[in-house]
Amino acid sequence: MPSWQGKSKGTKTGYRIFVFVLRKFGLFPAYFLLRFVAFYYVLFSYRSTSAMYAYFTTIHGYGRFQSILRIYRNYFWFGQSLIDKMVLMAGIPNRFTFDFDGEQYLFEIESKKKGGLLISAHIGNWEIAGFLMNRLETRTNIVMFDGEHRKIKDYLDQVLSQRPVNIIVVKDDLSHIYKISEALQNNEFVCMHADRFVEGNRTVKRKFLGKPADFPVGPFLLAARLKVPVAFVFALKESKLHYHFFTCRPKTYDHLEKKVQHEVMMSDFISELEAKVRKYPDQWFNYYNFWKA
Repeated sequence: MPSWQGKSKGTKTGYRIFVFVLRKFGLFPAYFLLRFVAFYYVLFSYRSTSAMYAYFTTIHGYGRFQSILRIYRNYFWFGQSLIDKMVLMAGIPNRFTFDFDGEQYLFEIESKKKGGLLISAHIGNWEIAGFLMNRLETRTNIVMFDGEHRKIKDYLDQVLSQRPVNIIVVKDDLSHIYKISEALQNNEFVCMHADRFVEGNRTVKRKFLGKPADFPVGPFLLAARLKVPVAFVFALKESKLHYHFFTCRPKTYDHLEKKVQHEVMMSDFISELEAKVRKYPDQWFNYYNFWKA
């Protein structure tokens, strides 16, 4: 199985240092400090670096030197996504700009009063997308594994006092299923990733970027069962201060036979995700052997 264990990298001290730099000196000094952190991870985070090296060489066909350069850029983009999240959610002054491609589809879902399921992946900056959805009147819920270290989570909850979304934590007792259903009944948005899973989850193998990879079945089975509009959403960074928010046209799949609804939905999602990964290869943030075969 892939080696992801539902946990994020980072330490409480690291977050504290960056928050201090952001508040005292601003965004660009934090980015400057981040360059050294990214270089550190290239050298000393062997497992994630080797996984990304295989990703760039095998999946995208880059040469050795270019792949190493792109690994550094990948860590740098990932660090920026964390910093940008803290800037926006802690209310730190900034000059970020945004393009909204397909935002009207979210207002369309909202107007139907049935709730909506938004499916994304670990590419770009999903929490920025959640922040931008504050433009809508309905509440946004993000489903995630409770994998961050508790001290880091507690610290970020103090710093990010303006967190604009509600977190639904995946639990073994399946209580998150009831919370998701309740949120949709209240005409709220529920957002989840559909590109990662932990050991024991049901998966199927699909061709992704030319090679077989395992995808979790759960998000698509859930969407088919709840019979709500489904849209695929991504927020990608295009320059230091500019993000591009993408939302595809929402679909309902209940016109299909029940046994194939989740399969068609998964195929649609993989097609959208492939297009984004090809266009933004440096912003793919799955640091394990995603294509294990």
